[in-house]
Amino acid sequence: MGEFSDKVFEAVRKVPRGKVATYGQIARMIGSPRSARYVGYALRANPAPGIDPTSIPCHRIVFKDGRLTDGYAFGGPGEQRRLLEGEGIAFTEDGCVDLDACLWNGHAPASASASAGPSDADGAPTAPPPGFNWERELGEDG
Repeated sequence: MGEFSDKVFEAVRKVPRGKVATYGQIARMIGSPRSARYVGYALRANPAPGIDPTSIPCHRIVFKDGRLTDGYAFGGPGEQRRLLEGEGIAFTEDGCVDLDACLWNGHAPASASASAGPSDADGAPTAPPPGFNWERELGEDG
């Protein structure tokens, strides 16, 4: 796959079991804040979907309002919800992920274990690179 997809897969592997991230959150983490849609395209070509520690748990990525994808590529529409429920993810009455309860904060778990999924060795936040210019990226620098 390409460099962009590789960055997406690396970031998604850091989302711990029992948490979700949004497409936009992943895009910001890899330094491409305006590329949420392309994160989705990359995940559709995920070479290793699943829940084991070596997989890329794309089922943990949701829309910014907590909605699930209508066409989950790895088992159909109900599969993404089934996988998330199996990890203890809470849903609201309208069928969206309860982001207040389940949105990942972007930091590696305090004690990373095999069940929590891969994380940075030093527990550092998984965020944009140092010196990242939000104003320039958001078109607010004049």
